[in-house]
Amino acid sequence: MIKPATIKINNRIIGGDSPCYIIAEMSANHGGDIEKAIALIHAAHKAGADAIKLQTYTADTITLDCDKPDFLLPSGNAWEAHRSLYSLYKKAYTPWEWHAPLFKEAKSLGLDIFSSPFDRTAVDLLESLNVPIYKVASPEITDVGLLAYIAKTGKPVILSTGIANYDDIELAVNTLQKHGCSEIAILKCTTAYPTPLTECNLRTIPDLAKSFNCVAGISDHTEGVVAPMTAVALGGKIIEKHFINDNQDESVDAFFSLDSEAFSNMVQNVRDVEQSMGKINYQITESAKKNILAKRSLYFCNSMPVGHVLTENDIRSVRPGFGAHPKYLAKYIGQTLGQAVEFGDRVRCEAVVGKIEE
Repeated sequence: MIKPATIKINNRIIGGDSPCYIIAEMSANHGGDIEKAIALIHAAHKAGADAIKLQTYTADTITLDCDKPDFLLPSGNAWEAHRSLYSLYKKAYTPWEWHAPLFKEAKSLGLDIFSSPFDRTAVDLLESLNVPIYKVASPEITDVGLLAYIAKTGKPVILSTGIANYDDIELAVNTLQKHGCSEIAILKCTTAYPTPLTECNLRTIPDLAKSFNCVAGISDHTEGVVAPMTAVALGGKIIEKHFINDNQDESVDAFFSLDSEAFSNMVQNVRDVEQSMGKINYQITESAKKNILAKRSLYFCNSMPVGHVLTENDIRSVRPGFGAHPKYLAKYIGQTLGQAVEFGDRVRCEAVVGKIEE
């Protein structure tokens, strides 16, 4: 039997029989206010998240300050009001000087903290903060130069696949492995904001785990918690969900983020799903044993003397389940009673003269 894949984040094992690892994605929900970012860290911890995740870029490290059509946000885009990619990222980025105090705050709570770097300088910053793991955002999965640079740190990597096909994922995994990364998790993701449930295709999660022998999970952009719950039921071991403290906030990612109450409910639901999944077990549980009354078994339905030859009218399969198994009914028909029985007695092999093999 192949041992389930795992990765290690700080001292915690993710995958196998371990509980699902739940990541609160801060993204741009700090709204440009470091105090709000710190409050988000505390709220995520209180809500039951295992980790808080940042995004490490500047507008200049992720795109060009260019007004050509390629760089303008098209009509119908969720962020079209920001006009250009550069303008959007300039508003949404997390200032690099915030990273050290945010890391310190999360660590003081025992909350894991890491980030998605978008270029090599971001990796260098995160390495200086001793980040325990790297997240590769969906659009960066094809940036093999960045992947190679991340892999050379020797840290585990979580890949999102929101705008990747199978070949893109395979190339990313091969690139990471070639350059020294041996612990990889892959998240099913759909880069649509919000994502329609009909486009989640969560059955891909166990296929990712099997195809790449990896830890698999979901980076979720749907509204609500149906997709994360389904992901866990399908074996997902990581959930990443955008998180906001107050659903009235107007940050650029607020419209598809869970507020603290909803996030807390999601965490509890995940833990409930994990408990309900349990393990493969065909035994009757302790709680179910209390309801043996509901099981069928064989009972005498007449009072009969010694020497009576049993007929189909003398025995019935009824509730409760304390008598002989119903599968032995035919073996008792035609047998002679070796002792008197009363109406409602359990059928048992000691009652007849012939030997009944049960």
